[in-house]
Amino acid sequence: MLRTLTADLPSRIGQRVVIQGWVHRRRRLGGVSFLIIRDRSGLAQVVFTKAEQGPHLNALTEETVVSVDGVVAARAQAPGGVELISPELTALSAPAATPPLQLWRPTLDTGLPALLDHAPTMWRHRTRQAIWQLAAASMRGFRQVLDAQGFTEIHTPKLVGGATESGANLFTVDYFGRPAYLAHSPQLYKQIMVGVFERVYETGPVFRAEPHDTTRHLAEYVSLDVELGFIKDHRDVLAVLRDVLAGMLAEIRATAGQQAGLLDVRLPEVPDRIPVIHFREALRLVGADPDAADLAPEHERRLGAWAHEHHRSDFLAVEGYPACKRPFYTHPQPDDPSCTNSFDLLFRGLELVTGGQRRHDYRDYRRALAERGEPVEPYAGYLQAFRHGMPAHGGFAIGLERWTAQLVQVDNIREVTLFPRDRHRLTP
Repeated sequence: MLRTLTADLPSRIGQRVVIQGWVHRRRRLGGVSFLIIRDRSGLAQVVFTKAEQGPHLNALTEETVVSVDGVVAARAQAPGGVELISPELTALSAPAATPPLQLWRPTLDTGLPALLDHAPTMWRHRTRQAIWQLAAASMRGFRQVLDAQGFTEIHTPKLVGGATESGANLFTVDYFGRPAYLAHSPQLYKQIMVGVFERVYETGPVFRAEPHDTTRHLAEYVSLDVELGFIKDHRDVLAVLRDVLAGMLAEIRATAGQQAGLLDVRLPEVPDRIPVIHFREALRLVGADPDAADLAPEHERRLGAWAHEHHRSDFLAVEGYPACKRPFYTHPQPDDPSCTNSFDLLFRGLELVTGGQRRHDYRDYRRALAERGEPVEPYAGYLQAFRHGMPAHGGFAIGLERWTAQLVQVDNIREVTLFPRDRHRLTP
């Protein structure tokens, strides 16, 4: 008999079915024993009368994997309004060790270290599962929007031969006896591929050997990268970003709304046009040093509050960042080369996205590298694409874990990361 998921049991009343999953909870009431079985779709109650109980049932522990053959019966008080009666039970694993916390409880009353140390088990809890299901729905929405707009999904190398971008912050690895690096981002490769497919995107890990020990940084995270050609300027890039965010949220509402409700998540509305403020005006608004080259976290929070008050928006784009704070490939602002056609997108007062227009003229790249005192040779493969013609283009990158953390409104990005990697943690 084929396996039936617990979520499908209400449509099988009166039929004999087989369900398979984990023993979520055991309890006894009088002479009757109840097993709650958990699978990927939900929970099901199995009822054993006194005559149906035996040594095999008493030996079961929570989280043991089992198969149950039984008849579906309606019962309003049971999960999903149904239960299995006349059951035949088969253990599919040895009795499981007792979990460090009771996974059947509605919430996990524990601190972050315990969550991370016991992550292989803690992710089984329904609230932990719900967090990642929001992230998974976000990635589906990301892909759906871009596929519909003619983008091609690519995958670029994570082992690179040169420290050509933020070299001091790259992890070095031994590559068959010579040094290589874990990729800081797919930036250079996705620009190259604009010369092939015009519009590309990638989802994958990026690595930052930065000595951060904060609640918002990781040494490895998932980056949702986009690059598109034939643009006018960075505002075209921002328009695509707006569509992507709306699509991510639409997919959450369509396929993970139950999980969002379980976590009491307030899903934001993406405005038709994301409000934009120039970097210099942003500094003035928050009372920062007018010569500052970047926004501090407190500035971001104040700007987020300002956007919510004046635009009723959880999103705010800050454009025109100083050229000294942007990579060499960032396109200068035409009327003021000290500023750039780039932006950061703030989501609820936290930087979520960096994006903008890139340089596309080979001669501009040569000049930009010379002005920074950098040699051309390490960039030879990258610049090859520009020597052979490249349209005006730009792109952005969303940090998946930051996005999820801001959706769920947790204090530490590690709470939404499956197996976080930072300065102190390499396991589990």
